[in-house]
Amino acid sequence: MPEILTLLPPIVAIVLAFITKNVLLSLFVGVFTGTFLLSLSSHGFLLSFFYAFLGLVDKILSSLADTWNAGVILQCLAIGGLIAVVSKMGGAKAIAESLSKRAKSAKSAQLITWLLGILVFFDDYANSLIVGPIMRPVSDKMKISREKLSFIIDATAAPIAGIALISTWVGYEISLIKDGYAQIGQDINAYGMFVSTIPYRFYNIFILTFIVLTAVLAREFGPMLEAERRARILGKVIADDAKPMVSNEASNIEPKEGIKLSIWNAVVPIGSLILFAFLGFYYSGYTSIMSGDNKELIEAIKNAPFSFNSIREIFGASDASVVLFQSALLSSIIAIVMAVSQRIMTIGEAIDTWLEGVKSLVITGAILLLAWSLSGTIKELGTAKYLAGVLSGTLPKFLLPSIVFILGAVISFATGTSYGTMGILMPLVIPLAHSMSPDVNFMTMSIGAVLTGAIFGDHCSPISDTTILSSMGSMCDHLHHVKTQLYYAVVVGVVTVVCGYLPVAIGIPVVVSLLLGVFACFMLVRFVGRPVEEIELEAEVSLEE
Repeated sequence: MPEILTLLPPIVAIVLAFITKNVLLSLFVGVFTGTFLLSLSSHGFLLSFFYAFLGLVDKILSSLADTWNAGVILQCLAIGGLIAVVSKMGGAKAIAESLSKRAKSAKSAQLITWLLGILVFFDDYANSLIVGPIMRPVSDKMKISREKLSFIIDATAAPIAGIALISTWVGYEISLIKDGYAQIGQDINAYGMFVSTIPYRFYNIFILTFIVLTAVLAREFGPMLEAERRARILGKVIADDAKPMVSNEASNIEPKEGIKLSIWNAVVPIGSLILFAFLGFYYSGYTSIMSGDNKELIEAIKNAPFSFNSIREIFGASDASVVLFQSALLSSIIAIVMAVSQRIMTIGEAIDTWLEGVKSLVITGAILLLAWSLSGTIKELGTAKYLAGVLSGTLPKFLLPSIVFILGAVISFATGTSYGTMGILMPLVIPLAHSMSPDVNFMTMSIGAVLTGAIFGDHCSPISDTTILSSMGSMCDHLHHVKTQLYYAVVVGVVTVVCGYLPVAIGIPVVVSLLLGVFACFMLVRFVGRPVEEIELEAEVSLEE
């Protein structure tokens, strides 16, 4: 079989994703294409269809049988259940309402919306559906356009969930990293690598900074400037021709009517999740190191068990998939007990709510299984090895992170899913980056480019779940939200490449790139942006004349 045919599975998955906009179907056909090619070498053309199907089923079963993979799926589902119970108890709404009372101006309302988006770090869907309905009356009162509100919500949903140390995204991201390294024969601590990528997640960091700058400087540009001036001067938070989206999803996470809202109904379960996770990371890593044969490391930890170096080594040796599942399960039990003890829900209602939350993330489990299966098929075919051999000598090393970021953005924009994009690209990028340079920093920035490019494209896409839910949560016209947000997202995307991935790839320290990007965002808002209130002053002068 010609080696170039090994590229077919990922190409088929990418092309189908563009055409169908359905990532599950695309990944399924991509895996089937791979198993078909594997069957061709030992069976005829027609028989290969039969054996390809059997091979696909075997790939899925072997992916699910892996204890790491099973732990990842279970922790995603358990966190989904926890979020549902916390939301139904009114915990998230209580926090949002207490913060919303502090909004006294357009600036403070925007900053509080941003802060709420940061606080609801554990899930992008929950972020869109919790923050929007709570802050919408406040932002309307302060004459903030629905377009700006939906932008802030959308720009703090996936960007913060994607880099949070604990969220519904973490399990998926670390599983892809672990699987990608398995293709080059390395068994690394995937959670440690995930943490290492955070400084290289330039788009996430820059877009979060960009929101604050526009709020503090009270300057906008492009279509957002028009929307904000319309709201401030004319008092029209939505345009005359707008068709606001109404959320049907919000009812699933709305607290029960008549209950007394308490911030502790969110602080205790989510705080427990974080506490148990960090304790679990320490215990898991500590026992793993102590049962190992690295005498020098064991002695160092015994002498200073809570030093920075010891904690870093211990966390790096922990089994993140198991620890996060254990933490989510224990926190879910605490949330259910709190709901029942306060008589907010019966035990049956609490369990049903938890199961509803689990169901909301079943699609994530399905995507995970197919992404792992595609990765396994690509590895067996030798796709990454072939691609690395072709490109490693022709593509300049310093361009790879930028190209990966752009490619991830294009795929994610067309498909509307960052998860599917990550699943398609990660098994290709890790072996390719390793073939160009096994340097840890280069590998880290390349992995970060996959994860960030996928989020950037998803943020721009009109068919993205979070883009749609942000329009729903803020009751904004969806097309107006996409138009105003796209302008800002693309500008920050350009800053990500120019100030982020290009400089770090040629050896500039990541801290310098981060500062450079933040400064670029400031300069854009300050000198390209126009004051929102400026036209109001002009109008007053003309009236006096």
